[in-house]
Amino acid sequence: MLSARAVSRVSAGSMRCRVAAVTMSTAISSARFASTWANVPQGPPDAILGITEAFKADTASHKINLGVGAYRDNEGKPFVLNTVREAEKRVVGKKLDKEYAPITGLANFYTAAAELAYGSNSAPIKENRLAVSQTISGTGALRVGAEFLAKFLPSKKILLPTPSWANHKAVFSAAGLEVGQYRYYDKSTISLDFDGLKADLEQAAPGTAVLLHACAHNPTGVDPTKEQWQAIFNVVKERQLFPLFDMAYQGFASGDCDRDAYAVRYFVDNGLPVALNQSFAKNMGLYGERIGAFSIVCESPEEKARVDSQLKIIVRPLYSNPPIHGARIAAEILNDAQLKQQWLGEVKSMADRMIEMRSLLREKLENLGSKKDWSHVTSQIGMFCYTGLSPEQVDRLASEFSVYGTRDGRISICGINASNVDHLAKAIFAVSG
Repeated sequence: MLSARAVSRVSAGSMRCRVAAVTMSTAISSARFASTWANVPQGPPDAILGITEAFKADTASHKINLGVGAYRDNEGKPFVLNTVREAEKRVVGKKLDKEYAPITGLANFYTAAAELAYGSNSAPIKENRLAVSQTISGTGALRVGAEFLAKFLPSKKILLPTPSWANHKAVFSAAGLEVGQYRYYDKSTISLDFDGLKADLEQAAPGTAVLLHACAHNPTGVDPTKEQWQAIFNVVKERQLFPLFDMAYQGFASGDCDRDAYAVRYFVDNGLPVALNQSFAKNMGLYGERIGAFSIVCESPEEKARVDSQLKIIVRPLYSNPPIHGARIAAEILNDAQLKQQWLGEVKSMADRMIEMRSLLREKLENLGSKKDWSHVTSQIGMFCYTGLSPEQVDRLASEFSVYGTRDGRISICGINASNVDHLAKAIFAVSG
């Protein structure tokens, strides 16, 4: 029989073995878990998020955030349209259910959205040959369109303007398309490189898709003239390219929804089938509601039916159904004549404020005695302005004046207001001369 001391030693030894076994098991389990994700690389930080973080950390009372891509009022505050509040009140008052929307969304929304873009008398709408689907805002529209092109565009290639919205390349690449570029912006003149644009499109292989910003080009704010759009149309038609329009700023650019839709309507009215991405984030301020639409002009109702069926097949595994609340708000506005007219007035007011801020910034820069030509500030259009400032000058704006923008010289006009435009002008003058 073992002594009490021996029993104690055996028990202690058994305990140590059990602890060791548990420790080893934990280590093996941890090692297995760690190894599962060991090859996941660190992704690059989001450039805009970095600007916002730096802005928030800045304690200066005169700091300005010109990186934000959302409208702000003259007090620098987020703005909810009165028509949106009224429409939402009506929607809530109807006590509607919260059932799933159809795969392609609410018909009374996407039908009205199509009419806003193409015009109520547009032939594809009247002849029932426009395939259209509600999407998760403009990004969702782009992704649905990208998936459709990846499945059915023979070339599997799309050309983007240089530069373009940063997310464009990511969306089309993720869908499996080959992404190329065409010249668009001339840094030396701070304007459209129209000759380069035409030359590149004239060299594009037939069947290639080409992304066109319908209005308020992001990020440059540089748009073709009507005559230049007509010339672009001719090249696209002659080279048998497929035009894919991105229209995130209809009405929000010039203040006139019809004017901002000119390029889309010109292409369609002159016989070219197009695809179109729409967003209601900016012109209705429905940023978080994620309301958009994707449409394709077809040759016949029968072709439309086939395209519609494929859009449903694409949407189903992506997100199944789009959200309903924001779509109901947008539909309430677009389908009520009085509310729509009031909304158009609010859109014009937002656009007019941005145009006013452009003029004021240019005036103050010129009054400070700047020898640079700042005419591009007022000739550009929409939410963004390519200032022509270098990365180093942008860095100085942040470090010396607490003015934050992207290093390519892009600023958001929405971040400018009557209270900060003096400081902004003096800061830009100080770094640029």
